[in-house]
Amino acid sequence: MRALFGSKATRRPPVRHRPEPWWALSLPLLAFLALPLLGLLFYSSPEELWANLARPEVRTAVGLSLRTSTWATLAAVLLGTPLAYLLARREFRGRLLLDNLIDLPIVLPPAVAGLALLLVFGRRGWVGAPLDALGLRITFTQLAVVMAQTFIAVPLFVRAAVIGFAAVEPELEDAAAIDGANGWQVFRRISLPLARRSLLTGVALAWARALGEFGATIIFAGNFPGRTQTMPLAIYLGFEMELGVAVGLSVILVGCSFVVLLLIKLVFGRAIWRNSRP
Repeated sequence: MRALFGSKATRRPPVRHRPEPWWALSLPLLAFLALPLLGLLFYSSPEELWANLARPEVRTAVGLSLRTSTWATLAAVLLGTPLAYLLARREFRGRLLLDNLIDLPIVLPPAVAGLALLLVFGRRGWVGAPLDALGLRITFTQLAVVMAQTFIAVPLFVRAAVIGFAAVEPELEDAAAIDGANGWQVFRRISLPLARRSLLTGVALAWARALGEFGATIIFAGNFPGRTQTMPLAIYLGFEMELGVAVGLSVILVGCSFVVLLLIKLVFGRAIWRNSRP
């Protein structure tokens, strides 16, 4: 056990350095990051902000965003977990290409992702044309919103899940297999619980990214109020028509993103603190 997890004697307390004067050079960067967010938060009075958030079109956009981003995250988990486990446990020919394919949506401009989805699943696309002949349409529907969000968000979940599964000691899985557990039992009772912290982080990151998706959604699903207009699309429309509505929705997105990141850091911070105790 000590060889596997390390003994108390080998653990070193975290090194803490006293602040140096030249670290003050980071203050302009902190101001550059904080001032726009503060300007957004304090643009409207609480009364004006609440009045804009209570508008029917705003509530519809918020509900649609929460619903579609949740479905997109669920799709990312169901489809991405087996792939993440494969990448963490197997070496095979073409693995590097597959790894790059997964990461590509992270660096790809969202507008390019939306156009690519439209060319494949549109009415004249490779998949969309046969479906359209059957009377099934994907583009400019809520399904298109979920697909666009999934395309953009799933790499974040897969990356986090790969890190979690790779951190699980293969010896533990081998020991369970020797005791008679089949592959599914090993995955469900050993790998999944031990990687849960990374999986939950991937879920949070994927959900936050899906919630804020704009470029791919507006091209592939359109910007139709009450049908495909998510919060980022409503912000875009509100910026042109009524700034207060755009500010209110932006505050919601900033708040959701802040809470998600804070929860992730609290979870990992507690884990690091527990592991560093003597």
